[in-house]
Amino acid sequence: MNFYNSTHQHYCGIDLHARSLYVCIIDQAGDTLLHKEIPARPESLYNLILPYLDDLVIGVECMHCWYWLSDFCEEQAIPFILGHVLYMKAIHGGKTKNDRIDSYKIAALMRGGNFPLAYVYPREMRATRDLLRRRTRIVRHGADLKAHVANTTSQYNLPPNRVNLKNYGACEQLRSTFDQPDVQRNIDLDMNILECYHRELSKLECHLEQQAKRHRPVDFSLLKTIPGIGRILALTILYEVGDIQRFESVQKFASYARLIKCKAESAGKTYGTQGNKIGNAHLKWAFSEASVLYLRGNPGAQKLLQRFQKRMSKAKALSALAHKMGRAVYFMLKNKYPACWRASIP
Repeated sequence: MNFYNSTHQHYCGIDLHARSLYVCIIDQAGDTLLHKEIPARPESLYNLILPYLDDLVIGVECMHCWYWLSDFCEEQAIPFILGHVLYMKAIHGGKTKNDRIDSYKIAALMRGGNFPLAYVYPREMRATRDLLRRRTRIVRHGADLKAHVANTTSQYNLPPNRVNLKNYGACEQLRSTFDQPDVQRNIDLDMNILECYHRELSKLECHLEQQAKRHRPVDFSLLKTIPGIGRILALTILYEVGDIQRFESVQKFASYARLIKCKAESAGKTYGTQGNKIGNAHLKWAFSEASVLYLRGNPGAQKLLQRFQKRMSKAKALSALAHKMGRAVYFMLKNKYPACWRASIP
C-alpha cells in the first residue's frame, strides 16, 4: 500500500456524495481554514477553494461519483488523490461518524502522510472500462437465464434439452416445449431477453475492440498472441491494468491481480492468509479463465499442471498456473515484446 507523502500549504479533504460535498481545508500547521457543506457542482467548489489555489491538494475517498471531481481537478491543474476505501480505517473506525468529521479526517491523513492511495484511472479510457464491466454483468445475467431454462425443464420432469442457446434457430424449439401457457410464457421471456442480449452484445464487442485498437493497439495485439487469451480476455486485461508502468515490480502486479495470497503472521506464528479480497477481481477472473483455456489441446501445459498437482491440490495448481500467466503478461506489456510461448510456461 502506497501513502501520499507530498507536502503542500493547503490540504483539502472532501466527503463526497452524489448531491453534496463537505469540504475541509487545513494548513501545514493543522489549523482548520474552512469547513463547509456545498452543492456538488464544479462552480460552487471552485469559488470555495479559489483563495487557496496557490498550493492545494484535493483528496476524497474512492466511491462511485469521483469521476467529475477528478476531471475538474485535471482541468484546473489541481493535484487530485483517491483514498483506498479498505485502508481508511481512521474514517470508518471512529466512535462518531458524520460528514463534517470525515472531511476533516481525510485532510488530516493527507497532511500526516497517512493517506492510502488508490489508482486514478485515466480519463480517456475510463468510460470504455466501465462499458466492458457492464458487458460482463450482462453476460453473467444471460448465463443465469440459460440456467433457469434448464432448471425449468428439470422442474417438470422433462427430458433434458440439448439446445445450444447461442443458436437462434435452435432456441425456437423451446417456444413449444411446455403444455402449460404460463410456464411456456416464462421460458419465452428468457428467450426474448437472451435474443436481445445476443444482438446488442455482438455490436458492443465490436465497438470495444475498435476502442482498444485506438487506445492501446500494441498491448491489445500482444495480449491476443498468448494461448488461452482471446478477444474478451485481452480486452479485460488491457482495460483493467491501464498503464502497466504504474506497477514497479511483477510482485506488485500479481498482488493487484489477486494472484498471490499474503500470510498473516504475529510473534513468529502463522495464522493463515488475509487480504484475499483486496485487488482487482476482474483481473483475477481473467487470469483464472485464461489458465483453464491454456490447457486445452496443450500437452505441455497439462504436464506442467500435473507436476504442480504432485505437491498441491488441483485448485491450487490452477492458481499457480494463473500466477505464471500473470507474470508473463506483466513482462510482455512492460517490455512491449511478445514472449516465446512453448508448450508450457517457463
